[in-house]
Amino acid sequence: MIQRIQTVWLFLAALFAALTYKFPFYSGNVINKENVQRFEKLLASSNFLVLIFTAGLIVGTIIMIFMYKNRKQQMWLTAAAAGLSIINIVLYFTELKKFISGNMSLTAVFALAIPVFLFLAINGIWKDEKLVKSLDKLR
Repeated sequence: MIQRIQTVWLFLAALFAALTYKFPFYSGNVINKENVQRFEKLLASSNFLVLIFTAGLIVGTIIMIFMYKNRKQQMWLTAAAAGLSIINIVLYFTELKKFISGNMSLTAVFALAIPVFLFLAINGIWKDEKLVKSLDKLR
């Protein structure tokens, strides 16, 4: 159902993943092929693999919101999305090798908060499953 707390966590994870397309993870200077130093921002759309993983996270978490009738499958898919988001963060950090100088952006919190929201959603789904099992014992 839409009233469940994990719906909020899944929605926030999808929203923060979408915000990584607009706001940078890292900003700094890179040297291009002509040995010219230029300022660049590391966004989700800067690397093809990060772009695909982030799009998968957005679509996956939105789909998981509507899987409330099958809690076990929703929990496993949310755990898979959490793993995907951690891989996505690792990809962000591997992209930092291209920069010669720069700083982490404050908006890097968006990418770092996604797995936290997904783990909170897993916790909410698990509590719902536990509640349903306890109610089944009463019948």
